[in-house]
Amino acid sequence: MMKLGYLASLVAIGAALGGAAQAAAPDSRELTVTLTRTPVKLISNVVFAQPSMRGYDNVALRMDVLKPTAAKPLPAVVFITGGGFVNANKDSYIQQRLDLAQAGYVVASIEYRVAPTAMFPAPLIDVKSAIRFLRANAARFGIDAGHIGVLGESAGGYLSAFAGVSNGDRRFDQGEHLDQSSAVQAAVDLYGLSDLNRVGEGFSEAVQAQHRSPSAPEAMWVNGPAVLGTGGAISSDPARAEAANPVAYVSKTAAPFLLMHGDHDTLVSPRQTERLFVALRGLGVDATRYVVKGAAHGGEYWIQPPVMQTIIAFLDRHLKP
Repeated sequence: MMKLGYLASLVAIGAALGGAAQAAAPDSRELTVTLTRTPVKLISNVVFAQPSMRGYDNVALRMDVLKPTAAKPLPAVVFITGGGFVNANKDSYIQQRLDLAQAGYVVASIEYRVAPTAMFPAPLIDVKSAIRFLRANAARFGIDAGHIGVLGESAGGYLSAFAGVSNGDRRFDQGEHLDQSSAVQAAVDLYGLSDLNRVGEGFSEAVQAQHRSPSAPEAMWVNGPAVLGTGGAISSDPARAEAANPVAYVSKTAAPFLLMHGDHDTLVSPRQTERLFVALRGLGVDATRYVVKGAAHGGEYWIQPPVMQTIIAFLDRHLKP
């Protein structure tokens, strides 16, 4: 009898303690979520071309693809990083690329061959190889193959501009997927070069003297080092330099252009995008240019909402039917 009474007391005490604990628990809160963002998948290190380079029969060029979740094919943007013509790190500007993906674009950030082991037009050939690869694999990546644009910054802006002005020019189409077009439907050039003969234009005499050197990046890009190419300053072979200038290829078949340049850029003169802009407008090509107040060559200005909203609005106009 005592044991039963003792057990009953324990049960009563436990129930009382449990009830007290339950009563003392804090209230849970509700969180209402409005779905405004799309899941984005990263597909990294996709080999899109294997060109030869000095000392190598084939060099694997890779791209990182940001693929938003979507029920239908999406337009694509090939992101072309800068690097002074001597490096091409596809990891650059992840914030810009994510903004584009969230806006409904498949974004492919690419590698390309660089100086001094490669010379023009090898890097442009690589860009066009990437465009054709995406078209050939449109179903794999959920791409609307009829709507592909390019966006580049600095040396990548130069290559983006070159892709945009050379629509239909098949001489730079080499490698695989030659049954596919490398034409683009929109080109964004962020502080890129357009005339390699005038890289120092608007800067001090000391800066201009640097660009007259055979070791200037644009000289290595066009002429290579003496042991691999012709060597010499950019001015040593005017015809060769002219053939490497996007502004020399402007025609009415060029893609619509958005050009942007910072007014505090001390590496690439704002006159470079201005020259290309004037040439495009002179032939009636759809081209818009913005001078970004306070912006230098790259940096935090180029990931800010006003800049990205301007870029996305331009791409939406030309890549989203």
